[in-house]
Amino acid sequence: MDLEIGSNLYRNTDGTVEVEGVPQITVTLRKPEGPMLIDFVMFDDVGRVTVKVVDSTIAFNVARSYELDKTSTQLVLKHAESGKVILKAEIKEPGRVAIKQGEFITAKGHLFQISPEEWRVEKQKMSGGDTDTKGGAVSLG
Repeated sequence: MDLEIGSNLYRNTDGTVEVEGVPQITVTLRKPEGPMLIDFVMFDDVGRVTVKVVDSTIAFNVARSYELDKTSTQLVLKHAESGKVILKAEIKEPGRVAIKQGEFITAKGHLFQISPEEWRVEKQKMSGGDTDTKGGAVSLG
């Protein structure tokens, strides 16, 4: 499966996205055209889990602070009060999932941001990359 994160393409991935060395997002496609299943975990600034999504369903949600909208081809996780998008993923074409929007805290307490142009964490950012992961995980940060 191919993953687009911001404007970066990661080809031949196993669907796992590691941020600062910690698996934080896993994307699974049952068939190339879907349905898409997402596993995701977000932390607060001291490393506690604030929301956990398993198979595109919220499994843990501190103070019911987050809401999830999903179809077989798209998932949007938002902060309930502010409406801020935490993670947005969609099937762009068979076998390719695009994550073009997101903003969440990593396990190390850093802000990770995804925009259509780039991804960024701490002082690192990347845009326009094309990487063959050779069947492995995507490693960011």
